[in-house]
Amino acid sequence: QVQLVESGGGLVQAGGSLRLSCAASGRTSSTLHVDWFRQAPGKERDFVARISWSGIGTYYADSVKSRFSISRDNAKNTVYLQLNNLKPEDTAIYYCAWNIGTAAGTAENWGQGTQVTVSS
Repeated sequence: QVQLVESGGGLVQAGGSLRLSCAASGRTSSTLHVDWFRQAPGKERDFVARISWSGIGTYYADSVKSRFSISRDNAKNTVYLQLNNLKPEDTAIYYCAWNIGTAAGTAENWGQGTQVTVSS
C-alpha cells in the first residue's frame, strides 16, 4: 500500500493562498492518479481535483476551477494543490487520495487530512 503525509494547511484571510502537499511512500510505482477531496463541518466529502500520474490529465470541481491548481512531482512522489483566491466556503479538511493499480484492480489510500480555514 501507500503511506501519505499531507501538509500545508492553515489559517488564511479571504483572497489569500495556500499550497497543500501530499507526499507518498510505499507502493508508488503503481500509481494511477491522485485526487484531492475536502470535507467541511457537517457536510459530505467532496471531490476537488484529480491529476493523472502519467500524461497531462487534470480535472477540477466547478467550484474551484480557475482558483485551484493541481500538480505533481513524480521524482518526489508528491502532489500539490495550489489554492488561490480563497473564500470562506473553502474552509474544510483537505484529503488526498492516492490510487494505485493492484492485481485485483485498484486501491485507494487516504491521507490524514490537513485543515484549511479561510476567514472573511
